[in-house]
Amino acid sequence: MLQTVPAAAPPLAPAAAPLLSVSDLHAAYGQSEVLHGIDLSVAPGEIVALMGRNGMGKSTFMKTLMGIVPARAGRIRVGETDVTALKTYRRVAAGLAYVPQGRMIFSAMTVQENIETGLTVTGASKVPGDLYEMFPVLLEMKGRRGGNLSGGQQQQLAIARALASRPQVLLLDEPTEGIQPSIIREMGRTLKRIRDERGLSIVVSEQVLSFALDIADRVLVIENGSIVHEDARADIDEAKVARFLSV
Repeated sequence: MLQTVPAAAPPLAPAAAPLLSVSDLHAAYGQSEVLHGIDLSVAPGEIVALMGRNGMGKSTFMKTLMGIVPARAGRIRVGETDVTALKTYRRVAAGLAYVPQGRMIFSAMTVQENIETGLTVTGASKVPGDLYEMFPVLLEMKGRRGGNLSGGQQQQLAIARALASRPQVLLLDEPTEGIQPSIIREMGRTLKRIRDERGLSIVVSEQVLSFALDIADRVLVIENGSIVHEDARADIDEAKVARFLSV
């Protein structure tokens, strides 16, 4: 009697290489260490929310990723490129884009001029039409000075400026700060659209739990410069995360 040999199971598809890899990252202000060995890996198309109270290290982490604060130890990679020792503008060229806390747009420059500053690393001289399509209010106001925009419009401008560099990874530091709830909801939809249409990864530092839960695939909590909690969105214990965020 012939015995049938069961067919071999098809090989598992390899997991996509992360677009952002951070390993054992330490950073300090002078002799005071602020980040104590942070590890983070972000997959293509993933949105990660880094949550924590003020002073816990969220902004320092973002600034260290961008080279504004030098890393004391550890490694930062964008795709296959080690950017740990690179100047900030070279990190932008490697695929990192940053929307700082407070937006930091150029208030005396027009909307169009602000976005054009993000084109520097691409060699382009004209704002891509798809940016104005994504942020139609900026098209309407492209000749207006950035300082005359509302807080929500300035945030859109800061995001558009970051996207003009055609990044692989978009970093947003406290994007909901000072913005009204209806605009926060619209921003969440926009960030998911950016991820879906452009295939980039997004890391958001945030204190507003509802916003993080709306957009993130994964939520991490930072406390005193260390990651103390991590969950996929489907598994998150909202009450536990809220306790970390309470004063």
